[in-house]
Amino acid sequence: MIITRPEEFSGLRRANAATTRLLHELEALARPGLPTKALDDYARAAIRKLGGEPVFETQNGFPGAINTNRNDIVVHGIPGDELLVAGDILTIDAGMLLGGFAGDAATTFTIGPASKAQQALMDATWLAMTTAIEAARTGNTVGDVSWAMQSVAESHGYNVARGFCGHGLGRRCWEDPQVPFAGDPGTGPKLAEGMVITVEPVVIEGEMDFSMDNRWEARTVDGTMVAQFERAVMVTAGGGVILSGD
Repeated sequence: MIITRPEEFSGLRRANAATTRLLHELEALARPGLPTKALDDYARAAIRKLGGEPVFETQNGFPGAINTNRNDIVVHGIPGDELLVAGDILTIDAGMLLGGFAGDAATTFTIGPASKAQQALMDATWLAMTTAIEAARTGNTVGDVSWAMQSVAESHGYNVARGFCGHGLGRRCWEDPQVPFAGDPGTGPKLAEGMVITVEPVVIEGEMDFSMDNRWEARTVDGTMVAQFERAVMVTAGGGVILSGD
């Protein structure tokens, strides 16, 4: 979507602010011994209470209101009976449709105190996201945003997940353009003033290769950790404006 009216901006801000609030609530709820399905149940109830709908399920057919990507899961972890364990690193990706607009965000945290390796990975992933948000400037290209994610991750000794991407956002959760996690500066579609995209680097501690366990879940081939942060942003001349306000 390209925002052209104040009500579009306010609608997207509301949906994305609600999504990041939900992430904070889920992080506070997560603890050792809790099944990931309990997080999904909470998210589903919270979205319905707001009058929204769990867009991952309703738009894309995913079997959950959220993704729960634990340890070596790259993307699309299905909530289920597996129990969280102290020392896990967990990414939650949440989305909703609220008031006719889509919200989409992700966060990574640990169950209990983070190890030095976990904290370093999370810090680099956050920096990859924020650097890429700064690159979401009017007149830049998608490749500039992708390169920002890739270059930050690689400068810290990590890899980004090839084959997955961010995307446009608006009245649907997945719109054009695609925003890969790796790319070359100056390539791809131009970013227009008011365009809304997600910036969501998936950063892998080890090898960039992954395998598919089922239709949805991808895991690192070497069992190394993965982190991801995501925010929806509006393209402006001064860089991306985070629509959730956080």
